Amino acid sequence: MSKIQLASRLDQVRVSPTVAFSSRARELKQEGRDVIALSAGEPDFDTPDHIREAAHQAIRDGHTHYTAVEGIPELRRAVCHKFLRDNGLDFTPDQVTIGNGGKQVIFNAFMATLEPGDEVVIPAPYWVSYPDIVRLFGGEPVIVETTEADGFCMTAGQLEAAITPRTRWILLNSPSNPSGAMYSGENFRALGEVLAMHPDVWVMTDDIYETVVYGGVQFTTFAAVVPELADRTLTINGLSKSHAMTGWRLGYGAGDRQLIRAMNKIQGQSTLHTCSITQWAAVAALEGPQDATGMMCERFARRRDATMSALDAIPGIRCFPPEGAFYLFVSIADQLGRRSAGGKELATDHDWVMALLEEGDVALVPGSAFGTDGYFRLSFAAADDVLEEACRRIAAFAAGLV
Repeated sequence: MSKIQLASRLDQVRVSPTVAFSSRARELKQEGRDVIALSAGEPDFDTPDHIREAAHQAIRDGHTHYTAVEGIPELRRAVCHKFLRDNGLDFTPDQVTIGNGGKQVIFNAFMATLEPGDEVVIPAPYWVSYPDIVRLFGGEPVIVETTEADGFCMTAGQLEAAITPRTRWILLNSPSNPSGAMYSGENFRALGEVLAMHPDVWVMTDDIYETVVYGGVQFTTFAAVVPELADRTLTINGLSKSHAMTGWRLGYGAGDRQLIRAMNKIQGQSTLHTCSITQWAAVAALEGPQDATGMMCERFARRRDATMSALDAIPGIRCFPPEGAFYLFVSIADQLGRRSAGGKELATDHDWVMALLEEGDVALVPGSAFGTDGYFRLSFAAADDVLEEACRRIAAFAAGLV
C-alpha cells in the first residue's frame, strides 16, 4: 500500500510546543498522575453570563444560518465602535474582518501577502505560531533577539538592522506572549521613525492581551501612536483572553480595505465565516458590560504577584516582571548544566522543563519554544491553590538538582 505524498512545506512547520506539552500532561493525567498543567494560555474563568445569554438568544431568534464571510454587519460595526472607544482608531465596517480566532486573521494576512522568500521581522521571545505560519507560505521569519535589559522589546536599531529589500512585515505583540512585556508609546514612535524610511514594510500588531495589564500601565496600540503609518498597519484583536471566550473562536482585524478584501477572499475558500452564534455573542461581549474583564484582570494581578514571589524565592530562578498577559517568563539559566534527582542531564531549558514534568508533575513550556533559551513560561491563569502547589513542586524539584 503506497503512502500519501505530503507537501514539502510541512517540513518547515513544527507541532505547536504549547500543544505538545499540554498533550503530554494530559497523557500523564490519564495514567493517574496528579499533573498540574500551566502550559496553556487560557483564562480559567467562565464566559460572562450576558454573553452566554446572547448566544442562547441568537439560537432562539434563528441566527443559525450562513453569514457573510467577513462577519455580520452588527459585529463589524461593534468592532469599529470598540476600536474608536478604546483605541482612538477610526475604521469603517468594510475595513474589518472577522475570523475564527486571531490566529486565522494572522494566517489569512500572510497568505494574502507573502511570496516565497519574503521576510517577516519577529522579535523574540515570540508566540510559537508566528514563525511557522510565515513558513507555511514560503516566507522567511527574521528573528530579532531582544533582551531583559531592553524589557524584551525590539529597539529601533535592531529593527533597522533586520530590514532588507525582502522585508514585507514586522509583527508586534504587546502585551507579549510569553514575556508579558509591553511596548510604550516611546518604543512605538522609535520603531515608526525607522519604518517611515521603508515604505514597503507593513506592520501587524497582535493586541489579544490588551485588557490584561497591571500596575496602572496604559495599553496603547501602534496605529494610534504612529497614525502616519496607520494605512499600512493591520491591527488584530479578539475575545479569547479579554472575555474568557477561547472555545468560541472569534478574532478580528482591521486595516487597509484592499488587504481586508484579499483576506476575506481567502477565508471564503477555507472556513467561510465564523460561527453565526458566536458572532452574535461577540456583539454582546463588545457592546455589553465590561465588568468581568476588570475582575479577571484584578485576579490575574494577585496571582502574578503571589507566584512571582514564590518563584523568586527559589535559588537559581528569576522572574521577569510582566506588565501584561497572564504568563511569567522565568530564567533558569543558573540551573542548567546540572542533573535532576531522577538522573536527567539538564543541558537545555527543554531538558529542565521535561524533567520537571516527568519527575515533579508540573507542565510548563521551555523558553526555547518561544525563541529565547534558558527560560520557561508559566501560565498563572489557574486557581490560587493550584499555583501555590505548583510553586511548591517546582521548589522541590530545583532543590533536588545536583
